[in-house]
Amino acid sequence: MLNTQTYADVWQNCLDHIKESITEEEFVKWFKPIVPMGFDGTNLRLRVPNESYVANIEKNYLQFLRPIIAELYGRQTRLHYAVPRAKSRPVEVNADTTAISRFNTQTDTANIKNPFVIPGLRKIFIDPQLNPNYTFDNHIEGECNRLARSAGMAVAVTPGSNAFNPLYIYGDSGLGKTHIVQAIGHEVRQRHPELQVLYVSMNKFQAQFQTAYKNGEITDFIHFYQMIDVLIIDDIQELTGKTGTQNAFFNIFNHLQLAGKQLVLTSDKPPVELKDIEQRLLTRFKWGLSALLDTPDYQTKIKIIRSKAQKLGAQISDEVVIYLADNISANVREIEGALSALVANASFLGRKITTALAKDILKVYVKLTQKEITIEHITKVVCEYFNIDMETFNSAKRTRDVAQARQIAMYLAKQHTKAPLTAIGSVIGGRNHATVLHSCKAVSDMMDTDKSYKQQIEQIEKIVLGKA
Repeated sequence: MLNTQTYADVWQNCLDHIKESITEEEFVKWFKPIVPMGFDGTNLRLRVPNESYVANIEKNYLQFLRPIIAELYGRQTRLHYAVPRAKSRPVEVNADTTAISRFNTQTDTANIKNPFVIPGLRKIFIDPQLNPNYTFDNHIEGECNRLARSAGMAVAVTPGSNAFNPLYIYGDSGLGKTHIVQAIGHEVRQRHPELQVLYVSMNKFQAQFQTAYKNGEITDFIHFYQMIDVLIIDDIQELTGKTGTQNAFFNIFNHLQLAGKQLVLTSDKPPVELKDIEQRLLTRFKWGLSALLDTPDYQTKIKIIRSKAQKLGAQISDEVVIYLADNISANVREIEGALSALVANASFLGRKITTALAKDILKVYVKLTQKEITIEHITKVVCEYFNIDMETFNSAKRTRDVAQARQIAMYLAKQHTKAPLTAIGSVIGGRNHATVLHSCKAVSDMMDTDKSYKQQIEQIEKIVLGKA
């Protein structure tokens, strides 16, 4: 359609569709004043009278507006709103010629000038430092990350005006913290193109601070960061022991909070476990929401493998997917790395990706990574060993064989998982921690007195560990 019509003509068609879905009063108030400014094949820019139009359209009309835009402009289309400035238009600053932008480069912070004293400069555009591959569209959602992802989307819809400020996302390395926070940045830029978004690692922030300190530019350094509307700091734990940087960040944090700006932080630990960071900062880290990213559950691993394979253009059978999910560590980064290695080797060798090839190529890799041991995995092995179905295993039945199987599962779960006793009891038949303790002691005592029983437990244990 766009080959024969201008984007403005197509927008008029959009308005005709919109009229059919809302009242005349709503149409006149919220849609008639909108003016199409441009369409580059992906980004549709619409000029609206003020920011309240953006908020109202996003909140009340987006659900039926999106399908109309997709039908007439294309499914890939993204909406951008332009809000006129009261006095002067934003000025785009060339990072090569303007000193201010150098705080936004890797480490060069020489000759920074205070942006608040430059005549006639109302607003500058800052490179947000976002990776285009890290968006919500290509992020795999699962139980392991649902809270962080949902909170991140809420932050992107109303940055600074939500209960999650700061949004503090924590978890072990390789679980996708950077992907989620950068996806927040992309979503904010799509929904609120007028806002300044900046992603920066704490190591880079520290390097900039040291350069600014050396050059006597701490005030300018702080002022630069106080200009940001959505500040995303990765690996906040790197603040540990850096008193000067902590003081600067405290001033930035306080200013942005009081100004209603949004902060998003990541760490490998929850706030309570951070060491050598000032209490006033730790207190502020707890003001919003702390969301844990956990290791992916089995189904999420399956989704990640299939999504990555599709992205790599590889045809992988269900059998191979299951083998990879069973044998590769649950770390997202390692899952993706292992799959990339498999696809690359298959391509170089000119072979089809089979389970045999996967075992051959990943043999060393799988040996070097510890297989994830979960309570669910242990109960499955125990049930198969004793030929008991899961429903019976988790029922109220107290027959000798079922009770013994439960005790063994509890014992192995205590030995090979980090789960607390309450969690083990909850998963295995809904028992309490006292029952788990009793079961573990009973199994241990039997192993000390019954050699054949001990050999049976050791055999089941080998199966659980994948050594049988």
